Amino acid sequence: ENVTVTEDFSAAEDAYQMEAEVCIVFSDFGKMQNVCSLLTEKLGTSVTISPPHFYHTAEAMDALRRQVCVAAVGNTRRKAQEVCRLFGQALGKPLLIKEEDTREWGGHTDSQLSSSPDSLTLQERIQTATAHAWCRVFAVFEIKGKDNRSSKLL
Repeated sequence: ENVTVTEDFSAAEDAYQMEAEVCIVFSDFGKMQNVCSLLTEKLGTSVTISPPHFYHTAEAMDALRRQVCVAAVGNTRRKAQEVCRLFGQALGKPLLIKEEDTREWGGHTDSQLSSSPDSLTLQERIQTATAHAWCRVFAVFEIKGKDNRSSKLL
């Protein structure tokens, strides 16, 4: 499902010539590099490897958003625990968690670049295609006092 092969046969004098184009969609950059190296090693100059085209699937972007939100909630909880320890209290269960703001940037595809994608180095192409996300959360936790009575912290 992630491989497309296009073949072209033609007669050239007393022989036949075959050209094949193989397009592969990789989700792992390391695997892509290994396959490219293997093809170059085995086929030598008879193979031409085009520069990769980077893109993010909708599922990958959704996973990134979830990871960023979960990390923001975890950071908020750790900070609240530190404040509670400072005052000799214990942090209780969360009473309210709300995602207040999210931002995304980067993740440009080759067609969105202002300069020609072929003029960029591989590292520049990776950097340009890398997606970033940021999330701000608001959380209210229960605070457990020394005498085990509960009170709320906003």
